[in-house]
Amino acid sequence: MSNAPNSPAPAGSVLTPADVAAVRTWLLDLQQRIVGAMEAAGGEPFARDAWVRPTDGRLTGDGLTRLIEGGTLLERGGCNFSHVAGRALPPSATAARPGLAGAAFEALGVSLVFHPRNPYVPTVHMNVRLFCAFPANAAPVFWFGGGMDLTPYYGFEEDARHFHASCRAALAPFGDALYPRFKAWCDEYFFLKHRGEPRGIGGIFFDDLSELGFEQGFAMLRSVGDAFLEAWLPIVERRRALPFGERERDFQAYRRGRYVEFNLVWDRGTLFGLQSGGRTEAILMSMPPLAAWRYDWTPQEGTPEAALTRDFLRPRDWI
Repeated sequence: MSNAPNSPAPAGSVLTPADVAAVRTWLLDLQQRIVGAMEAAGGEPFARDAWVRPTDGRLTGDGLTRLIEGGTLLERGGCNFSHVAGRALPPSATAARPGLAGAAFEALGVSLVFHPRNPYVPTVHMNVRLFCAFPANAAPVFWFGGGMDLTPYYGFEEDARHFHASCRAALAPFGDALYPRFKAWCDEYFFLKHRGEPRGIGGIFFDDLSELGFEQGFAMLRSVGDAFLEAWLPIVERRRALPFGERERDFQAYRRGRYVEFNLVWDRGTLFGLQSGGRTEAILMSMPPLAAWRYDWTPQEGTPEAALTRDFLRPRDWI
């Protein structure tokens, strides 16, 4: 689905320190714009935790964690920037790339997860990142990764269509083939294999992407990141005032359990962070504040809860 990261580099793929600095500058600006918009929407501030990692032989780097807990709009939400370098790629990053085993690396990106309090507002995830690897006796390689996906607890066709239309519009300047390709990749990736069900209604996902070269790849990354607020905030405004009660909160907690299962069992980003010795608190900020599990439970037919599984938690062409 993409170039292997240790394949011959396409034209325009020679990375310079200035290129990495440009990506870093944009990522920090993106983080601030998103956090600022969410503070304005929710009326409550995000905490700020800037950090520099002490050299311990595994990782060096720095980052900025922006987090809110117990908010009126967001029960828990994090939007994190990190820029780290390490002496050897962890197993999660080399399972499909044995030629990079043991290579030094550099990685920078912004990753966010927002868990709203109101069950009618979906959970959302987005990340954009640049990854560089430096294998011994070979040219450095790089790739872009990222995307965004939506996890509703109560399904609304209008919301799903809007989110996917925003994703398609972000990719349109780079070719008509990218949205269907990255949508299918998202449906495949955000799938709980042990449950046989999707995590949500998808969106777009891409990884190991170097085929566009640096300039076009970075332009595509910017388009995806810059599209996030337009993709999600209109959904928030449509649903945030809907009344809810204990029934809806119970179902939200039950479905959040699936979110936890995916992140801890299948998510490559979580595994990479933990295996590389990253900051555990920042890595696990994607966990919801409350979640629940029930033994062999299914919602009653004819209910809105049953409609989520029947109509939404399956791959569909939304637009």
